[in-house]
Amino acid sequence: MSAGTYTPKPGAAPLPRMIGAQAVLETKMLLRNGEQLLLTVVIPTLLLVLFSSVDIVDTGDGKAVDFLAPGILALAVMSTAFTGQAIATGFERRYGVLKRLAASPLPRWGLMTAKTLSVLVTELLQVLLVTVIALALGWSPEGNPLSVLLLLVLGTAAFSGIGLLMAGTLKAEATLAAANLVFLLLLIGGGVVVPLDKFPDTAQNVLGLLPISALSGGLRDVLQHGAAMPWGDALILAVWAVLGLGAAAKFFRWE
Repeated sequence: MSAGTYTPKPGAAPLPRMIGAQAVLETKMLLRNGEQLLLTVVIPTLLLVLFSSVDIVDTGDGKAVDFLAPGILALAVMSTAFTGQAIATGFERRYGVLKRLAASPLPRWGLMTAKTLSVLVTELLQVLLVTVIALALGWSPEGNPLSVLLLLVLGTAAFSGIGLLMAGTLKAEATLAAANLVFLLLLIGGGVVVPLDKFPDTAQNVLGLLPISALSGGLRDVLQHGAAMPWGDALILAVWAVLGLGAAAKFFRWE
């Protein structure tokens, strides 16, 4: 027997394996959380079915589901990348989970990468679910799928930056209250189920600069009207992404 055959070799696992394992853990934790599932699955699904089946809001010409489906896709992104991530990260920070993870071999940027991968996996499941339900309700999407993908990625980056900034600077209880309040306000005033043209002109100009308005409006331009690429909405999302992620990187506190 050669010498050293059974000599232990302690050390960290390869970085991709660590990030992958953490991403799987983050995804499992998110999908097992009842409150998270309420935000990410139940509420968007109920809104889509309710407003598509009952004539509550005037969505203009054409089928209601054609207007609503892009907005619900935007809401799904916001619920996961912003609301869900902000609340989960805020309480992880409060209970010292982030502090301990930051001291592990997994680098901090690796932890953020794992959380981002978890968000993307959850969003993929949401998009598939919303799409299947919307098609069953008679949705007829148009446009370029690559344009949709770019808008979803930009929207994810924008909402992730805002969510991490909130979770990394406020107390957990404040993050919980603020994230849910912002979710409700943006649901009402972000063009998700109520068209922005129902608001006064001055309010429209302000609301149109919000990330949820840019994402829902951009998706609607592509999927309902067949636009090639709504660059104005994409630019708004890109600005929010840069500002949000930049501020989160600078001001995020791990404990």
